[in-house]
Amino acid sequence: MIMSWELSRRSFLVTSTVGSLALSARGAFADAKLKVACIHASPVENAWNSRLHEALQAAAKDGAIDYVFSEGVSGTDYPRAMREYADQGNKLILGESYAVETEARQVAADYPDTAFLMGSSGKPSGKNFGTFATRTEEACYLTGMLAATLSKTVKFGAVGAIPIPEVNIEINAFRAGVREIRPDAKFLIGFIGTFFDPPKARESGLAQIDAGADILFGERIGTADAAKEKGVKSIGALLDYTPRYPATVFANAVWYFRPILNAAIADVKAGVKTGKDYTAFSAMKEGGNDIVFTASAIAPDAVAKMEAKRAAMKAGSFVVPLDPSEPT
Repeated sequence: MIMSWELSRRSFLVTSTVGSLALSARGAFADAKLKVACIHASPVENAWNSRLHEALQAAAKDGAIDYVFSEGVSGTDYPRAMREYADQGNKLILGESYAVETEARQVAADYPDTAFLMGSSGKPSGKNFGTFATRTEEACYLTGMLAATLSKTVKFGAVGAIPIPEVNIEINAFRAGVREIRPDAKFLIGFIGTFFDPPKARESGLAQIDAGADILFGERIGTADAAKEKGVKSIGALLDYTPRYPATVFANAVWYFRPILNAAIADVKAGVKTGKDYTAFSAMKEGGNDIVFTASAIAPDAVAKMEAKRAAMKAGSFVVPLDPSEPT
């Protein structure tokens, strides 16, 4: 009986230990940080890339992910960088596939156990290639409403990167907001042909000011430099430029990438298919975009009218039309 009891006791202890280790392993796996990589075609200081980078850094600081990145990756090197990060065991790879739409989808097909999430003008592909568009049309519209009340020439400039849908939608939404207040407004547009060239954006802005624009919508970094130089006002896009240009930038259409990132992380951890469009998380009601402005620079009645429209957007009673056509 004693031998039997000792055997049973030892069996129980072994079984309990193995069970505890298994439970511990499962718990550790559930709490393990997700390995995430981001491939930036431009420097992370570029407005668009900075929004991804900031959100990813914050998620890493919160303990949700382990984050690595590369910046300034050319289109010819992009697919190789995707493969290298996948080979290194990163389970979620983010970036932008505008210049490599076909190649990026092929890489994803070759790594079915890795989730890819790319800023893209195309559609999702397969089970693991997700996409998102940069949507700040709501905030852009609101900045246009405020800008319309400050212009003396009623002529507005806009400096964009390349006339892809995401860029066009932002500029057209700004113009629609202006027209709600000033139907007689006139517009100037300049595309610099690249996503990051501050001196070129500055030159485009200067040309628009010389043509009569007294407020510039700065879809690209460098636009506010032209406005500051000439003593006119400017609007920031994607991030808040006011601290950098306090006397020049009075409003910003800010994009927040964290809602998209959170949704993708949750899907990867849950084993849910990630080959879908995550753009909806850019909406204002999701915390994906909003206006940041200097109230003291604008008349109270103009602020009140803008705030009423902002509330309507959040409630869903006003939807900014999406116009992806190239502004002229």
